[in-house]
Amino acid sequence: MIAGLISGRKKRLLRRNFELSRCELAVVGGHQAKIQFDEGKHVQSCPDPLLALVAALPLAAAVPPRVGEKAPDFALSTPEGKSVRLSEMVFKGPVVLVVLRGYPGYQCPYCNRQVQEFIQKSQGFSDAGAHVMLVYPGPPQDLGARANEFLVGKKLPNNFDLMLDPGYTFTNIYGLRWDAAQETAYPSTILIDRQGVVFFIKIVKEHGGRSTAAEILDALPKPKH
Repeated sequence: MIAGLISGRKKRLLRRNFELSRCELAVVGGHQAKIQFDEGKHVQSCPDPLLALVAALPLAAAVPPRVGEKAPDFALSTPEGKSVRLSEMVFKGPVVLVVLRGYPGYQCPYCNRQVQEFIQKSQGFSDAGAHVMLVYPGPPQDLGARANEFLVGKKLPNNFDLMLDPGYTFTNIYGLRWDAAQETAYPSTILIDRQGVVFFIKIVKEHGGRSTAAEILDALPKPKH
């Protein structure tokens, strides 16, 4: 009887340790805590102590992609709710990925001027077969409304999209987070070819000094006539 109780307790401990291990892998891997076991059973959530331990582990900071490297795929939504995925855009032609400061507590005048200039030169981007993806990062609350405020007085051409990055998910993945008071992301321009490979990148760690439309048009492959 005693041996049976000990054996049962040992089995429960082994099972518990196995669940902890599987939970840890799920959290570190970035997946949801609900895990499918081989026998078809589920663990609904990880124990709180383990979550605290994993949260305390130092995470390697993401770094921006370099020229010659594959650009990480992502999908972001416009203020109207349309989903735009990088891999689908590069399939059609080169992508001009412009990371704005978005909403750091106010509408950035430098972003406004940059986007206005790109819109004015939109025919050049169209002639190059390029799609311009503008990323507007900021805190999640009311970001769509803030983006619509930013778009007042701007008519985006058909080959332009303004996409929201609420909570800086994209910005962090691309290593562009400007983590300071009233800051969001480092203003950046990344050119990506039809194979999804970066062939130009410019990151500025100030409000000004950004890529101009003329600079980007010059870097894009010339249209064949």
